[in-house]
Amino acid sequence: MSHAIRRASELALDETTVTALRAALKTTADEVVQAIIDEVPSYANALSGSMGGTIRRAVRTALGHYLDLASGNATGGDAGDAAYELGRGEVRDGRSMDALLSAYRVGARVAWRCLAAGAVPAGLPAAEVAKFAELTFAYIDELSAASAAGHADELAARGRDQERHLEHLARDLLAGASPDVLLASVQRAGWQPPVSLTAVLLPAAQARPAYRALDPSTLVLDDLPDATGVLLVPDADRSHLLRQLTDRTAVVGPARPWTRASASYARAVRARSLSSDIRDTEDHLPELVLSADADAFADLRARALAPLRTLPDATAQRLEETLRAWLLHQGRRNEVAAALFVHPQTVRYRMSQLRELFPDLASPHRVLELTLAVGLRVS
Repeated sequence: MSHAIRRASELALDETTVTALRAALKTTADEVVQAIIDEVPSYANALSGSMGGTIRRAVRTALGHYLDLASGNATGGDAGDAAYELGRGEVRDGRSMDALLSAYRVGARVAWRCLAAGAVPAGLPAAEVAKFAELTFAYIDELSAASAAGHADELAARGRDQERHLEHLARDLLAGASPDVLLASVQRAGWQPPVSLTAVLLPAAQARPAYRALDPSTLVLDDLPDATGVLLVPDADRSHLLRQLTDRTAVVGPARPWTRASASYARAVRARSLSSDIRDTEDHLPELVLSADADAFADLRARALAPLRTLPDATAQRLEETLRAWLLHQGRRNEVAAALFVHPQTVRYRMSQLRELFPDLASPHRVLELTLAVGLRVS
């Protein structure tokens, strides 16, 4: 309150004037509060009931400190601390600093009118009236500054707390925590659950920049192992999301109910382990299915393609490629030939060899097993 203290040192209020002003404190405080109710819509409801009583007492206290300051009996520090806490409380009550500053401006005007009306009849010399006005507005300015500092500090603290809670929620989701744990994390974070979440993997350095272009409810982690970042995007329009990530090295998992975001994350991780070229996991479902159990897939291939192991490697490879094309093109010889870049007669010859090796090639069970076995190109 240094500026106000300097103003107070230039003002000489005698005891008679101070006594008269103190006698009018309650009336002045009531008029200030009523003016704020009338002129600042954000406080119309806040100043009713018990809250109104609390604020009226706070206004009277501030005015009392002001008179202590004006009479040279106080530093104003207590009022500054109270104003700081008032700014913090405005954040908790969901009001902006604009509303509080408006209340201060209204309060300053009304307080000055009331105090001047009491000081002049009490004998305040005309030469001191201007100084009294300067002190009044300097005092209000410094209270405003203290409240603004409290408001900003509370916002910053809440922002840090919420960010920590959101990160904790994201970790719980990736870990597949129970619904009870997830709901508790949601409440702490103040996060509105969506219908679905889509996991996006990308380098950690790209996580925050990508996040800024997405839904603000997106959850983000950028400190996972191997310098990996992850975004959990709520209710994503998939095609739009992929376009937004065009310039990013991203792998996009499937949309899943928000409590099962870990499934989207797990698929994205597995897709990335298969190939660095995968962006949309939905475009690679066969590979993901067939690679889900690598040992089982190897056993299936070994059993289903055992007849080819009796042949030289080059011959076995040609016949496997022909079998794969034949199964994928449902036996249409010309399409098989075009896919293999060979003559249809070559396809006929190779298929006669394959039918000798696989006598039950027409069996639905055999077709299923062989389709799965040759579904991925294995080097």
